Amino acid sequence: MKGQFMTDQGLVRNHNEDAGGVFYNKHGQLLAVIADGMGGHQAGDVASQMATDLVEKKWQDSQQLDNPEAAESWLRSTVTEINEKVYEYSLTKEECQGMGTTFVVALCTSEFITVSNIGDSRCYMLSENGFKQITIDHSLVNELVRSGQISKDDAEQHPRKNVLLKALGTEESVVPEIHSLGWEKGNKLLLCSDGLSNKVTDEELHRYLLTEDPIEDIEGEMIRLANDRGGEDNISVIIVMDEAPRKDGDQHAK
Repeated sequence: MKGQFMTDQGLVRNHNEDAGGVFYNKHGQLLAVIADGMGGHQAGDVASQMATDLVEKKWQDSQQLDNPEAAESWLRSTVTEINEKVYEYSLTKEECQGMGTTFVVALCTSEFITVSNIGDSRCYMLSENGFKQITIDHSLVNELVRSGQISKDDAEQHPRKNVLLKALGTEESVVPEIHSLGWEKGNKLLLCSDGLSNKVTDEELHRYLLTEDPIEDIEGEMIRLANDRGGEDNISVIIVMDEAPRKDGDQHAK
């Protein structure tokens, strides 16, 4: 199992509020996470990094998760705990009041993956069944699309496109989306913040994942394209490939 996290400030923002990483527990199982922070001043930085650090620590202390039920239970309790800690911290610091973060995490084993998300950072999967988004955006425009009030094309230009209906740490409790999928050799996962998905179409992301280029090169090309199209937001991406597991080291960046 191999994954790579890459993040870029973009061309407009004066700092990067995204955080994330690819982490291995002592059993060689992989956890990929991206968090896109929000809040006044630089509180978004605090929320996204805090969520990433907390999930990394929990993962490194975790037991081997051998079935989807155990993985879903671990993720549910972990996300609940992280939400409480981020929310409680926001109440203790005036400059952090109202801060929060999107949160997408993929727990990957040799047999299955379990994915959880809050907000509009996404996870896609490439398999023999094609390329598809496997998370649901918790955003105003996605609800308008799902209810038939606007089209998907209208959503791309909607003035309230960035309004979230759910985020991590903004309320005392939150209910994350969690589901598991089968996972086979040759499958690929793509996790990203909306700095990428708002600038690069699903069809283009699909084409990038079909190449046999190194993960780092593919991610670099994706980020360059998002910046070429304006780069108004921070851009973060993780690609995970099902290869031989490894048990040492991790990748962590912000």
